[in-house]
Amino acid sequence: MVTAAQQTASAPDAARTFPKGFLWGSATASYQIEGAAAEDGRTPSIWDTYARTPGRVRNGDTGDIATDHYHRWREDVALMAELGLEAYRFSLAWPRIQPTGRGPAVQKGLDFYRRLVDDLLDKGIQPVATLYHWDLPQELEDAGGWPERATAERFAEYAALAADALGDRVKTWTTLNEPWCSAFLGYGSGVHAPGRTDPVAALRAAHHLNLAHGLAVQALRDRVRAGARCSVTLNIHQVRPLTGSDADADAVRRIDALANRVFTGPMLEGAYPEDLFKDTAALTDWSFVQDADLRRINQPLDFLGVNYYTPTVVSEADGSGTHTSDGHGRSTHSPWPAADRVAFHQPPGDTTAMGWAVDATGLYDLLRRLSSDFPRLPLVITENGAAFDDYADPAGQVNDPARIAYVRDHLAAVHRAIVDGSDVRGYFLWSLLDNFEWAHGYSKRFGTVYVDYPTGTRIPKASARWYSEVARTGVLPGA
Repeated sequence: MVTAAQQTASAPDAARTFPKGFLWGSATASYQIEGAAAEDGRTPSIWDTYARTPGRVRNGDTGDIATDHYHRWREDVALMAELGLEAYRFSLAWPRIQPTGRGPAVQKGLDFYRRLVDDLLDKGIQPVATLYHWDLPQELEDAGGWPERATAERFAEYAALAADALGDRVKTWTTLNEPWCSAFLGYGSGVHAPGRTDPVAALRAAHHLNLAHGLAVQALRDRVRAGARCSVTLNIHQVRPLTGSDADADAVRRIDALANRVFTGPMLEGAYPEDLFKDTAALTDWSFVQDADLRRINQPLDFLGVNYYTPTVVSEADGSGTHTSDGHGRSTHSPWPAADRVAFHQPPGDTTAMGWAVDATGLYDLLRRLSSDFPRLPLVITENGAAFDDYADPAGQVNDPARIAYVRDHLAAVHRAIVDGSDVRGYFLWSLLDNFEWAHGYSKRFGTVYVDYPTGTRIPKASARWYSEVARTGVLPGA
């Protein structure tokens, strides 16, 4: 990836042209696509356990087979090449590489990723490897999971194994994907694995994920080839007030601390926000933050990965208990520690199959805020996309105009942010394939490639062809 030149357009066509060197890709995650859950030494992750627990995942779906990418990876890489993707963001499965979360690597697991990376490089596609996309080895969860410091230390050892095996070929690394989800949905509301509902555990998990990130960056930089890039991917919430009241502004501040600054503070600035400590003082004194932790967490990054789908609207709670539309799944337990006085509201406008509001202005505002807060840190959109109720017609075609409109509007927002001064260097569409969508099972389709789950057949949707042309030309067409 190279710096995206900030272009001030003077003609309509130029206004839709992305800078030379802008990176176009697509993304997936290991548990969502690989399958082969018990092959070649892989042991259960927390998502294997969670999915097999009755009532946790819609229809009792699991990732045991998923899209069978473990066996069909050549077909999938060929499809990426056919679509003209320049980069592929994928995640390594920790329990496939290091089944117990301790000790030496399993070579068959590493060999799978070696073959995948070699084929990507052979076809001119840049591999972008994410070390952790939520599939913690179950044995580490049994020992306490992310609320325990030891898990961060084990993660650094795993990062070293991955870097030793792939660091001569993979030039771009991401430590964690959306640690907010891992901490607060996994240990707070319980709608993600491991399904625990303890607000203090969620806060402890957030800190140890931060620490894991910092230790992993150190391990990567010690081992990967010179010139390799290190990053983290955060699902920064674009939080907006329902009204202009001071109370709603304070609700925004409180959720911004829990959703965003709990990670950007230590990772990018070397300190937790003081208002977060004050807000959560009744729950914890944060004594689990040890001396030198912040120095270890605050590692230089080459870019920040940004995942965006929809904005978040909040207000001061009115006591009715009815405003809980935070978009992260239903639970009797909140993923927002010490935020009982905050209400969440469904934003206006059209929605996707996830019930998420379609609002590309949120992405523009988010990019401009990040550019203001961290002006020297390049940005990459590492996930953006939408689920819709796609189906193959009798001719075997999948037309998804709503997804094309969604992606077009969000790419227009990215382009506008670049023109206005944001250093955005790439865009990864979520996702390449329809896949296992966590607690929703196979009921939600995010892919630009349709997967017929009984047969595994892949069918590029109209959006895949449309995105392929944008990636090939670097030009975003009008509506």
